[in-house]
Amino acid sequence: MPQPDDSREEALRSLNARARALEAKTAQPVSHEGAAAKVTGYGYRLIGVLVGGVLVGLGLGAAVDALVGTGPWGMIVGVLVGFAVSIWMAVRSAQQMSTEVSKAYGPARDLPDDDEED
Repeated sequence: MPQPDDSREEALRSLNARARALEAKTAQPVSHEGAAAKVTGYGYRLIGVLVGGVLVGLGLGAAVDALVGTGPWGMIVGVLVGFAVSIWMAVRSAQQMSTEVSKAYGPARDLPDDDEED
């Protein structure tokens, strides 16, 4: 005569196996398809920061030249200051983007060594 505990254990094993099968069937594979678009967006953002900083510096320098009448010196200083500020902003943005990507996709991994000699 079978023991009641045996049928209970067998039912639990069967349920666990069915639960694992259902979980495996319904698990969503991790897709990195959106990663390329996100990285491209980050690149365009950095280009915008770099170009925008220089153009704002150029505009402010030209305005100072027009108001004060200092010739090209205001524009030259404005472009240099704009370039320095845009580099600072780009580095800061790149650090923030790197943090976002590492949170979303994990730490960066090195590519395997290329065994083929060129």
